[in-house]
Amino acid sequence: MTQPPSIPVSALRPTVDLNSAGAAMYALIAQLYPVCRSITGNGFRTTLDTLRQHIPLTVYEVPSGTPVFDWTVPKEWNITDAYVKNSKGERVIDFQRSNLHVVNYSVPVRTTMTLDELKPHLFTLPEYPDWIPYRTSYYRETWGFCLSHNQLLNLPEDTYEVCIDSSLADGSLTYAECYLPGDSDEEVLISCHACHPSLCNDNLSGVALATFLAKTLQSVSRRYSYRFLFIPGTIGSITWLCRNEAQVDRIKHGLVITCVGDAGQPTYKRSRRGNAGIDRAVENVFRFSGNGDRIMDFFPYGYDERQYCSPGFNLPVGCFMRSQHGTFPEYHTSADNLEFVQPAYLADSFDKCLAIVDVLENNRRYVNQNPKGEPQLGKRGLYGAIGGRSDQEINQMALLWVLNLSDGDHDLLDISNRSGLRFELIRNAARLLVEHDLLRPVP
Repeated sequence: MTQPPSIPVSALRPTVDLNSAGAAMYALIAQLYPVCRSITGNGFRTTLDTLRQHIPLTVYEVPSGTPVFDWTVPKEWNITDAYVKNSKGERVIDFQRSNLHVVNYSVPVRTTMTLDELKPHLFTLPEYPDWIPYRTSYYRETWGFCLSHNQLLNLPEDTYEVCIDSSLADGSLTYAECYLPGDSDEEVLISCHACHPSLCNDNLSGVALATFLAKTLQSVSRRYSYRFLFIPGTIGSITWLCRNEAQVDRIKHGLVITCVGDAGQPTYKRSRRGNAGIDRAVENVFRFSGNGDRIMDFFPYGYDERQYCSPGFNLPVGCFMRSQHGTFPEYHTSADNLEFVQPAYLADSFDKCLAIVDVLENNRRYVNQNPKGEPQLGKRGLYGAIGGRSDQEINQMALLWVLNLSDGDHDLLDISNRSGLRFELIRNAARLLVEHDLLRPVP
């Protein structure tokens, strides 16, 4: 594989055009929005084929019936068409208009029934009467349709033709990896679920951000290796963990990325460990973002972080999002559409992820080579040597803080948090002190 250029992510990040990045991620979401995805099937494969136009992917197929810990890989589901027709032959519910109209994983149906017989198979949101809900039946063989509550109220007594042209049969579960090797075999895991149909924030925003983060990191030198996972939710992470149990100890940091395209406040859910390197890195980025970003403790519900953080693995994996799942009314409805996500919010989330990666890549421990008393910086030309004259005092303080706390125990994140100085100032000070043989990195 071609080696990446020797440009660190810290040098690349200031050059990234965030407006262009946000527009590109939004365009990818718009391209994937019509695809009917599920936890298995051709919709998921079509999505991966689109992502492969941007980043290299290795695709895996795991046969139905494969045991994965306490679970079993389910049958594969595919759908061609679905509708409910009235006695005039008019489609009153039409999968071709919205793939949310069908309960995901519905078994094949072709029958006629009265409205009263049909109603137990119809799902609406009375509190949001113009929206279509998203419903699934992954692990029980049944069927149904979703529609707006106003649609339901307007259905007259009639005889209805019901058709779900789907298949549920032995096949496989599909997932993909984009692996970017670094100087070390130690890995940063970036995971997103790619199994929902036409839902933009809860699903496609994470897919788009992960794709463009991988695309960006291809062009820089990397201390860590990066593994990007595009998986179906829950069963995908369980399957991946089962198939890769022998190598998960390589994962030193990890993020589940989801719901990153809306106007909500950026939010981070800590790993189960609570004080892992990824937790400290995100907290540092959030601390200096000036946006009042929110941090919450781990709890065993949500996205795939709960699988990576299950007690048998307890991996250092947190979850990065904007609005938390289930807390915004558009969640799992047709209102989670192309109007709900915006390029500017995608760009802001992308910038924060780049900042988090920058911290992970550059956080190290050092040892002061001149620990007895303060070394004379003036004779080495170090006062005012970094940054512009306007921040000369801050930069001098960064030098002094790094020298004082570089005892082999404190890392740069410790120093940034304790000093109240931005990580990039502390990082730059450490680099300068290494150049002048005043610090040495701890292996």
